[in-house]
Parts: sequence; structure tokens; C-alpha cells
Amino acid sequence: MTVNLAYTLGDGQGATNLLLADLAARLMTQGVRLAGTAQFDRERPDTHRCDMGVQVLPDGPVIRISQSLGTQARGCRLDPEALEQAVALTEARLQTGVDLLIVNKFGKHESDGRGFRETIARAAARNTPVLVGANKLNLQALQAFCGGAIVQIDPTPDALLAWARTAIAQAQAA
Repeated sequence: MTVNLAYTLGDGQGATNLLLADLAARLMTQGVRLAGTAQFDRERPDTHRCDMGVQVLPDGPVIRISQSLGTQARGCRLDPEALEQAVALTEARLQTGVDLLIVNKFGKHESDGRGFRETIARAAARNTPVLVGANKLNLQALQAFCGGAIVQIDPTPDALLAWARTAIAQAQAA
């Protein structure tokens, strides 16, 4: 892999989602060409906590990535078909040439070799900086996948923005 692959761990996936969505919004206003996914929809009291959608960056559709299990469900379940759709749209965007790939979460699907795993590998092979959200459950799988060539970024807006600017500049200079 490449040293331009980084992750951030927040206090919870919701916090990481917010950080990455805010970073994506800031970078888009600066003209940075993005690919990937960000969870822009915030948890609202009128919706079930498992109602999750990701926007395909920079201006793609919002795809509901959670299965509708009903209001009495005790857990959340990812919709594999919706995830495949998000991956396919991200792959298409990646093919156009981008400055940065953001993936809102390296989760169980990626740990198991599915989801955005191949997209992350393709971007890294092209020297496109990659930033992923991670949680403690899947961190070991992410580190193994990256072969140790990965940087942890403090979960703060300024640290993420500084890393992104530096990584993009280094990739463009190479």
C-alpha cells in the first residue's frame, strides 16, 4: 500500500461519520476532486437509529445502506445490495481521476474482503490518498489489510484537513 492511506477513530461511528462528512464538505468547497462516501444525514429523533444513508461523493445520490427491519428491531443490518451500489458508483467516480478517496467506514464487509476493500486498494495503487473511518472492532483487519502502511489521524476537523491537504500535495508532486 501507500503512506497516503489513513484512518480516524472517533468516540463512536456517529462521531466519525460527522467528521468525515464535514471534511468532505469543506474540501468540496475548495475544489478538491473527491470520490467515496460520506454519511451526511444526521440521526434525528423521528427516525430509527438504523436508518443510515451515504452520499456518493461528490454529488451522487444518497443511498440507504441499512435494511428496514422495523421499529421494534434490536439491531442494525447493512443492506448488501445497497452497499454494492455505493461501491459501483464510487468506482466509476474513481476512474475519472480524483484527489482523495473518503470511505465513511472500514467495517465488517471490508474486513471480510468485500465492500470498499478493492476500491481502497485500487486508489492506493494509483497513489490516490485514502481516508477511512474505522472502529475498534475492525481496526486490526484494516491494519492487516494495509500491511502496516497506514497513519492514524486525530479525530479533529483540523487534523483531518491538514492530513488531506498534505497527502493530496504529496500525491500531486509524485
